[in-house]
Amino acid sequence: MLLVIDKPAGIPCHAGPSGQPNLEAGLDQVRFGSKDRPTLAHRLDQDTSGCLAIARGPKGAKRLGRLFQEGLAQKTYWAVVEGGPAEDEGRIDAPLLKISSKEEGWRMIVDSTGKSAVTEWRGLGRTNGQAWIEFKPQTGRTHQIRVHAAHLGCPIVGDIRYGASEESLLCLLARSLVLPVYNERPDVVAEAEAAPHMAAALEAFSTAATP
Repeated sequence: MLLVIDKPAGIPCHAGPSGQPNLEAGLDQVRFGSKDRPTLAHRLDQDTSGCLAIARGPKGAKRLGRLFQEGLAQKTYWAVVEGGPAEDEGRIDAPLLKISSKEEGWRMIVDSTGKSAVTEWRGLGRTNGQAWIEFKPQTGRTHQIRVHAAHLGCPIVGDIRYGASEESLLCLLARSLVLPVYNERPDVVAEAEAAPHMAAALEAFSTAATP
């Protein structure tokens, strides 16, 4: 029915114009004897690591597609951000609109004419001018966590596209997925550990919490 993999940072889900290696091109490697070719049930940004669901056939693709389209898939992200919000938790309700220009390409912005986008968040730690935040998107818009973090006043570390002060590896992890695949069975639950660069950033919060 499905697989959940731990997607590495730096690898796009789909092929781009440059023809660089991508996850979709390698899905034959996870057939495990099935006649059907696996397909991606959703996507993560190239530089985001963590939980990514894959359907193993048409039936799984249809069921997983419904879960994501209807907002039944529960997604949790971890991010290390610059600065940090004044509050300890909250809810961001800020519509997102895609814009593009020849000079800068495309990006998402908060705009009242955009599509509804809602994210719940809570702080998990603060240290050295950074914050560790858990984000739970209630909608599935492109770059939603990245733009909403910037809208909150604390862009994700490394995300110069959306306001970070320095370019580096993006500190964003798709921490967990909860998928209610079967009506009479327990939910499918998957968790991913942070990529090495982000794990190093999170270590600072553990050290700060040590007496």
